[in-house]
Amino acid sequence: MNFTTDKTEIMAFIWAALLEPASTGGGPGEPVPADFALERMTKPIGEAYPDQRGRYLREETGRDPKLMAAFERLSGLCISHKQDCAGCPVSRYCNTSIENARKNKSADAPAMIDLFCGAGGLSLGFAQEGFVTALANDIEECCVDTYAHNHPEIPRDHIIQGDIADVVKNLDELLKGQRIRLVVGGPPCQGFSMANRQRLIDDPRNHLYKKYVEAVARVQPDFFVMENVRGMYSVAGQVKEDFENIGYAVACHILNAKDFGVPQNRERLIYIGNRVEADNEKIFREIRELGLKAPKTVLGDALFGLRPLQASRVKNATEEGSLSSGYKIEENTLGLENAYISRINQGQKIPVVANHKARYNNDRDIEIFGRLYQGDRSDDPKIADIMPYARRNGIFKDKYFKLEEQKVCKTITAHMKFDCNMYIHPTQARGLTPREAARVQSYPDDYFFRGAYTKTFMQIGNSVPPLLGRAIAHIIKKYLGENVNGCADKGTASKKHAKYQGQGHPD
Repeated sequence: MNFTTDKTEIMAFIWAALLEPASTGGGPGEPVPADFALERMTKPIGEAYPDQRGRYLREETGRDPKLMAAFERLSGLCISHKQDCAGCPVSRYCNTSIENARKNKSADAPAMIDLFCGAGGLSLGFAQEGFVTALANDIEECCVDTYAHNHPEIPRDHIIQGDIADVVKNLDELLKGQRIRLVVGGPPCQGFSMANRQRLIDDPRNHLYKKYVEAVARVQPDFFVMENVRGMYSVAGQVKEDFENIGYAVACHILNAKDFGVPQNRERLIYIGNRVEADNEKIFREIRELGLKAPKTVLGDALFGLRPLQASRVKNATEEGSLSSGYKIEENTLGLENAYISRINQGQKIPVVANHKARYNNDRDIEIFGRLYQGDRSDDPKIADIMPYARRNGIFKDKYFKLEEQKVCKTITAHMKFDCNMYIHPTQARGLTPREAARVQSYPDDYFFRGAYTKTFMQIGNSVPPLLGRAIAHIIKKYLGENVNGCADKGTASKKHAKYQGQGHPD
């Protein structure tokens, strides 16, 4: 394992958050010894990744004076009689803090499985409502890394990168008898055209969806939540039938994140199924009623309080930062917030700004960005003389779009990893940064996206907004509370899912 990135991030977070050197009070410039902070961060906890990282950091402090200086600065928060994990900027790298997070998990919290977990937006919404993730899976390494970093309460060996088929095959071993109340996830579905007469679950292109159904059948949670693109509504009948065949009553509705306090027009098809005889339609009504109480927000609410940046002028240097274009990790110099920022940060004051870095743009694009007014797009006459796709405006009319700060943002998508020309900042001649996109998605400011710069856009664009997830979780948790003693398997349900048990599960 290579921990150089962890080391760089740890130092950056410490220097950004802790501006004043720690002091013993014994005299100017007298540092606090780094021993306690270093010992706590590198404490062995019986897990490969954090323990190996701890050994690496202990070795590096003897070789790198800058790292040692960072730990000395951190020691103002972490000395023999003081351990301020809540105020620590590197608590998610600290083995003692990670161990405490796991010990402090409520034994009564409903456990869930998160399949196709991505960066963890949906899980975050459910975690904020008291759910705990027992198992998560995604195929993308950067997603698993981001998920594990921001969910330290979950052992890393239960956040699995790889093929879902392998996870489903080994569910019994992975869960070790733990009771799972909920399965969530958004399996990609390729073959859902109405012209295709083949049943959805039998279409070989939909093997990922099939594995999701199989996971639900094997685990038999009280509820499942499945999200997908609204186009999948055309085969809603087939999806319901697939889950009814394994013992679940199912309902589905299209929910828009903007109706739940998210400053973004983002429609997703949500399926909710249960085997505890709850009324799914009533659940959806209650979710919508909860949304009616959410404050309405616009793009400007999400962009508030972040320092202005300029587009990077250095080509092929996406991992490098500068004062003008921003850094991956930097001090929160403005420290401003509004009602929306306070809400997504759950009232916490975040001293560091992460992932707020503008990407490279060429001279032509910057000129286009500057000429456009809010709401303008590629076919605007103000840019006709320099528009590179002028002859194909019918196709590329949205190639450039300047966002409007007093409206909800257009849907954040993974296309941002290629360019942000469709997401031009409303008042600055550049595209949105990953942090700005994350705020539009309702991620808190301390949710740090790891991995290559362009991959952060992919992770954010593919996410379920945590505020939307939280609304769904809030209502489902109430219905789980009404069934705290579990549900007795109905004979019909047991027969329907019997073919998925033991050796009889589908390949």
